[in-house]
Amino acid sequence: MRKRIVAGNWKMNLDMEKGMSVFSEIVHMVNDERNGTQEVIICPPFPLLNQFAKLGAGIVHVGAQNCHDQASGAYTGEISAHMIKSTGANYVIIGHSERRQYFAESNELLLVKTKQALANNLKPIFCIGETLEERNNGSYFDVLRTQLKEGVFGLSEFEFEQVILAYEPVWAIGTGLTASPEQAQDIHSFIRQEIENHYNQTIANNTSILYGGSCNPGNAAALFAQSDIDGGLIGGASLKSRDFTDIVKALNG
Repeated sequence: MRKRIVAGNWKMNLDMEKGMSVFSEIVHMVNDERNGTQEVIICPPFPLLNQFAKLGAGIVHVGAQNCHDQASGAYTGEISAHMIKSTGANYVIIGHSERRQYFAESNELLLVKTKQALANNLKPIFCIGETLEERNNGSYFDVLRTQLKEGVFGLSEFEFEQVILAYEPVWAIGTGLTASPEQAQDIHSFIRQEIENHYNQTIANNTSILYGGSCNPGNAAALFAQSDIDGGLIGGASLKSRDFTDIVKALNG
C-alpha cells in the first residue's frame, strides 16, 4: 500500500534561528495531529539538515532540496548524496522545476542524480511538470511522458520502488494559481498509468504521487480526496507552522 505524504520545500528561506523555531513548532504540532498513516517531511536549506534530523526524532523526517550527480570531487559549492545522508536526512528532492529552469538540469542529468541518491539510501522525491505554454498548447501529456521516460524509467523495478513522484504544474508554483482537483487527478491518473505501462500494475499502485502547485490549507482537502493524489509537496505554506500542520490534518481526511 502506498504512503500518504506531505513534504515541505523551504527553498532558500529562513536562517538557523528562525528555521529552528518554525521546525520545532511543526514537530510539536504534527506530533499532536499525526495518526501514523502518513509521512511528514521537511526539506530545509543544507545548513539546517543535521539539526533538523536530530530534532525531528522520527516525527518529522528531513530531506535535502538537491544533490550533485557525482559522489565526490572538485565541485566547489556542491553537496553529494553521501554528505546529505551523513546529516541524518533520508530524502532528497530531485528535478524541481526551479532546478530545471535556473540551472538547466536535463532529464538525463536528473536520472544520474536519482541513482546517486538511491546508492546512498536516500529516497528521491522526483518532480515533473509542464509550463503554462505547454499546458495551453496541449503538449503537456507528451512533456510529462518524456520527463518520466528519460528521468526515472531508466531505473530498475527495485530502484523505482524507492522513488516518490511529485507532479508540479510549473504554472501553479508561486503564482497563486492551482490546478483544480479534477485537473490534478487527471494528471495523477495519467502518471500512474504510465508507470503501469512501463513497469507493472503493482508498482503503479504502490507509487506515491504528490501534488505540488500552490497547495494550501484551503484547497488541500479537496486535492487529497482525489483517488490518485497521495499528498503534497508544499512550498510557501510549509514556512508557516500552522498552515503546514493544517495541510497534514487535511491528509488525514
